[in-house]
Amino acid sequence: MLTIGDKAPDLLGRDENGHEIRLSDFKGRKVALYFYPKDNTSGCTAEACSLRDHRDGLREAGYEVVGASVQDEASHRKFIDKHALNFPLIADTSHELVEAFGVWQEKSLYGRKFMGTVRTTFLIDETGVVTHVFGPKQIKTKTHGEQLLEAVK
Repeated sequence: MLTIGDKAPDLLGRDENGHEIRLSDFKGRKVALYFYPKDNTSGCTAEACSLRDHRDGLREAGYEVVGASVQDEASHRKFIDKHALNFPLIADTSHELVEAFGVWQEKSLYGRKFMGTVRTTFLIDETGVVTHVFGPKQIKTKTHGEQLLEAVK
């Protein structure tokens, strides 16, 4: 997993509309890149809505919010429309981004092991360097936007 001080890859992938998204697209801005397991699940919806509701504050602090999961563009468009999300979602169907950041890991549910996205948020500065990592045990999905605002003050 990428850690504080690591350089993040510039190419993030394609968003819900098929547009290529790069960190360098956000010149002079920082990025809060959050990885989540699946569109329209309770925890992922709570997290996305919290980030939606705190996006203006994060922007005032110099951060743009970008989400990423392995669902496709159509799934992301429905998720955005259903919850009025106001930031792009990367459709990482190839798993390149989740693997580059080290968040595609073995998980366990009811004794069954499988590979999946581990809920993680990376704060990335204007030069593409990771400055903070929120792991799955730290993230409170219902108040994640507030958590990020506290961290960037």
